[in-house]
Amino acid sequence: MELLKQRILQDGKVLQGDILKVDSFINHQIDSKLAFEIGHEFYKRFSDAHIDKILTIETSGIAFALCAGIHFDVPVVFAKKQAGGNMSPEVYQGKVHSYTKQTDYTISVSRCFLRAGERVLIIDDFLANGQAVLGLMDIAEQAGAVVSGVGIVIEKGFQPGSQILHSLGVRLESLVVIDSFQDKNIIFREERKNEKKSTLHGFSGA
Repeated sequence: MELLKQRILQDGKVLQGDILKVDSFINHQIDSKLAFEIGHEFYKRFSDAHIDKILTIETSGIAFALCAGIHFDVPVVFAKKQAGGNMSPEVYQGKVHSYTKQTDYTISVSRCFLRAGERVLIIDDFLANGQAVLGLMDIAEQAGAVVSGVGIVIEKGFQPGSQILHSLGVRLESLVVIDSFQDKNIIFREERKNEKKSTLHGFSGA
């Protein structure tokens, strides 16, 4: 997605530890027009998958899942990292390991918002080690829903997340893939127009 690439080059900053700082337009302050275009791009890429519901995780994935949900005209469900007092006790839960914080946390989705047979599109802002997506896939499996695809705004292609998902047969669409950071320069992976993409439209199980 060229628009997103240009914005990353313009406003993104590479920090120590292979961290890409995009908080001025992605995950703190959000550029609403860009988010809407990102949602539309996900719609174009998954319009053949007949999505019933979009699943994401709080908090950074919500904006892009919501924009995609507008284009798909389907509900958006986000997994909570902390179940509040007003949340139903009947929940599906998954475990997620955070490499940046070196801790495990539990994510939860109320059972009434995810049903067997629903075709689910998972959306998140970043893909690095894939743990958040795996946690969401686990929840979908518990519900008997079918993961029809995973949409990622920014993928760190030098980390193992995409390899893990591809090994599970998951249909993955990343809007931009970063191959490396070289002297604080961002090196994008060029899209291969003739690259064969996965045709698998259903996955139930992590």
